[in-house]
Amino acid sequence: MGRSAYNENMSQAHPATANALRFPFAEPPAFGEPREVAPGILWLRLPLPFALNHINVWILRDDDGVTLVDSGIFNDVTQAAWNGVFDGLLKGVPVKQVISTHYHPDHMGAAGWLSQRFGAPFFTTQAEWDAARLYADTPQDILMAQLVAEYCRAGLPHDLADQFMSVRALKRNHNGPLAPTVNILDTGSRIAAGGTTWRLVIGRGHSPELGALYAEERGVLIAGDQVLPGITPNVSVQPHDLDADPLKLFLATLQDFRRLPEGTFVLPSHKLPFYGLRERIDDIVAHHGTRLVIAREATANGATAANVMAALFPRPLDAHQTFFAIGETLAHLNYLVGTGEMTRAEEGGVYRYRSHAA
Repeated sequence: MGRSAYNENMSQAHPATANALRFPFAEPPAFGEPREVAPGILWLRLPLPFALNHINVWILRDDDGVTLVDSGIFNDVTQAAWNGVFDGLLKGVPVKQVISTHYHPDHMGAAGWLSQRFGAPFFTTQAEWDAARLYADTPQDILMAQLVAEYCRAGLPHDLADQFMSVRALKRNHNGPLAPTVNILDTGSRIAAGGTTWRLVIGRGHSPELGALYAEERGVLIAGDQVLPGITPNVSVQPHDLDADPLKLFLATLQDFRRLPEGTFVLPSHKLPFYGLRERIDDIVAHHGTRLVIAREATANGATAANVMAALFPRPLDAHQTFFAIGETLAHLNYLVGTGEMTRAEEGGVYRYRSHAA
């Protein structure tokens, strides 16, 4: 099941790092009204019906047409916004290609609709395409069984799984039909768009194989959800792969982004474009380091994942918030088990974790 940045577990930037970032635009564009942020690059903000109420998508403009990067969710509001763009500023402009950085519904939900509407080829990475197919094709009862198994092992009440699945059934409508065909991007891919060439930078952990785009000539990074200012993307264990270590993948691939030039202009999927990529990555790494310390302390005398979740998220959580919180908690616990700093043992169908510092 997908998680996107609007399902944040709400880390705010450290004040020192926040001061180190520079934001060329003090305010975002109005919903549905494109704004140029660099030559050949238009910023379009689309609404989302969540606490984080927007996504930034990018239109890369050439003399012979445009490339669309990310799509928004699939609903009437998103379709109306795109229709307004193509009836207005981009009236009569061909769409040459549609790209999704990753499979979450705010990024790929309307991509199939856009691709089919304009007869434009669709591009994403292999793992993101596979995840989108899995998300679309897995029956609800199988998803429910996976979620109950996760909650059982974590020591959570099973009725929370029922409550979350009822919410998820509504959210499945945020995904439109998938594009009928796909062109696979990989680490060797180069894309000509917006008057320059973009190369793929792979991020993992938030999603399986997020394809960010970096234009060396322009010093611009379309970062997807991998690096966001002020908030951190959700990094969670998925119910269908409970022994995965997404935090290890996330932290490792962040270093690939950190190696980009210091003056890189970052176009994130949420919040405002910014300078200060390395400083922001350092802050994100420090944030997860703090979360790992809390997890170690919470398991000093042995604890379930539910116990650790309460330490990491010491506030009331509804069923939907619990889904993301337990996924992120398991990501930190699996990371510590993987490094050998913690052991995990099953007791009556529930896993208990104990840090070796105890």
